[in-house]
Parts: sequence; structure tokens; C-alpha cells
Amino acid sequence: MRRTAATEPRFGMLRAIALYKLVKVILLLATAYEVVRLHDANMLGQIYNWMAALPSGLERRLVYNSLEWFSGLSRRELGTLRAASLVYATLFSIEGIGLWMRRRWAEWMTAIVTASLIPLEFWEIWERPSFGKTAVIVVNFAIVWYLIAKIRHERRIVK
Repeated sequence: MRRTAATEPRFGMLRAIALYKLVKVILLLATAYEVVRLHDANMLGQIYNWMAALPSGLERRLVYNSLEWFSGLSRRELGTLRAASLVYATLFSIEGIGLWMRRRWAEWMTAIVTASLIPLEFWEIWERPSFGKTAVIVVNFAIVWYLIAKIRHERRIVK
């Protein structure tokens, strides 16, 4: 069965998943960019000054913990983090654009890649549990479930 404008909603679940993937791309690109900027001592000083002006609380603690983590990374680790961010950004860009264009290969690719990352996400939750990580794994499970159900349903229609 060939997809037509009449069979697909104007903004459906595939496009919502595509937007989710593209938001991840933006965050990953921002991470790669900031990794480069955080290596500059002047930038770190400015961030520490900004953090000192924050009232005590969650925001200040998050900024402090992030800076502690980044400042402990070696030049090689920073390069690895930047490269990994760019690789994932590329992968998620391909998925997001393919899903936005409603391509069958993008459905398969997204289901496979997202499912392959779930064990890593479980490990991360096991090591350092948080609400945000739990929310991400729930969303990723839902994406995989939806895409597999959609692929199987369309396969039955074609037969």
C-alpha cells in the first residue's frame, strides 16, 4: 500500500518522533559546541561568577556539579565527548529528517537504533538513577513500540 496524503495525518506520530529526534540533535550540537568553549579558562571563570550569583538551590547545584564534571575531564576525554556528540547528532538528524519525510527506511532505522540504545540507558539508570533518565527511557520504549507496531501493521496491509 502506497502512502498518500489522504492516508497520513498532516502532523502525526511520525512527525512528533521526528521533532523529538531533532531536539536531541540541537542539544547534542550545543553540547559539542560548549565542550569546546568550556575548555577556555576565561569562559569557566565567567560561568563560576554567574553561578555564584545564583541563589542556593537546585539550579546552582546542577551548574556546580556540571562544572566539576567538565573540569575533571582531560583534553582527550573532551575530544571523545565532542566526537560522540557529533556522531549521535548526525545519526539523530538522519532519523529525524527521514521520519519527517515519512520514509519507511527511517522507521526501521529509528526502531533499531533506539532499541539498541535502551540497554545503555538501563545501565545508566542503574548506575545513577534520576527522573530525567527514567523519562527518556520510557519515551524511547514508546517510540520503539509504536514504530514496530506501525511497521507490522503496514506489512499486513501490503500482504
